[in-house]
Amino acid sequence: MEKANWSSPVTGFIIMGLSAYPKLEKMFFVLILLMYLVILLGNGVLILVTIFDSRLHTPMYFFLGNLSFLDICYTTSSIPLALDGFLTPRKTISFSACAVQMFLSFAMGATECVLLGMMAFDRYVAICNPLRYPVVMSKAAYVPMAVSSWAIGGTASVVHTSLIIQLPFCGNNVINHLACELLAVLKLACTDISINVISMGVTNVVFLGVPVLLIFVSYVFIIVTILRIPSAEGRRKAFSTCSAHFTVVVIFYGTLFFMYGKPKSKDPLGAEKQDLSDKLIPLFYGVVTPMLNPIIYSLRNKDVKAAMRNLVSQKCFTQ
Repeated sequence: MEKANWSSPVTGFIIMGLSAYPKLEKMFFVLILLMYLVILLGNGVLILVTIFDSRLHTPMYFFLGNLSFLDICYTTSSIPLALDGFLTPRKTISFSACAVQMFLSFAMGATECVLLGMMAFDRYVAICNPLRYPVVMSKAAYVPMAVSSWAIGGTASVVHTSLIIQLPFCGNNVINHLACELLAVLKLACTDISINVISMGVTNVVFLGVPVLLIFVSYVFIIVTILRIPSAEGRRKAFSTCSAHFTVVVIFYGTLFFMYGKPKSKDPLGAEKQDLSDKLIPLFYGVVTPMLNPIIYSLRNKDVKAAMRNLVSQKCFTQ
């Protein structure tokens, strides 16, 4: 059957979305749209305050501005397509548009993994070696660090996207997902995908294992250093400088490991629920973490709250 379909290669895909659950589509459309607007507003404001408030022109806030911009790009690469799919059951998408969407989603996800590792190193130097912090984390160091995280994520995405678009797709062109998710598209290839599987395994080690190891080691040294501070007030202040980043890391990687580490159900009813959860968990992962990031950094950071108040007051004053 597969051989008969080789003569008619796939030129586009049909995104299944939640067409099997029509009662959920409108509810999730409203919910995800509201969350997406919060993401744009919250991260947009963080970007503005890190640019216009000179007190936030430090490595930590430079990385934070990059993280906010990255979250906007990450959600914009997939959420509008998912929202459109809620209103247009079995939406069609061209092969090239699907490839672009896969590239952007993977690039943003990989970049965020590397960037969170960079931010952990920044906190390590700030707390464990405060006297050397201005030298180690100078502008000549932290700007290339941020640029390299984008370059590494983009390069890895180019490799994976190139490997996928070279695969032959024939016969079944229905993506059982809310968007052009890389693994869902791979399942439709009508040839051996062992190279893709191996490359994905290597990527998981590089973009999950290495940053997690760096973050873990950094926080081990950070905790040891904080515990050595004699005063309770000193320990509280030291921990407050990295608590927001630590919270973001726990949410980001905790959701990620839950999403890909949960066991597969074997009974038919469980398989149907599994299919729904396999679509919704990545969707909420893609919007909840970017939505919480600006909330966490603004609620737990006096400098950011002060910068936001100044930005609002300046806006009101100019009017």
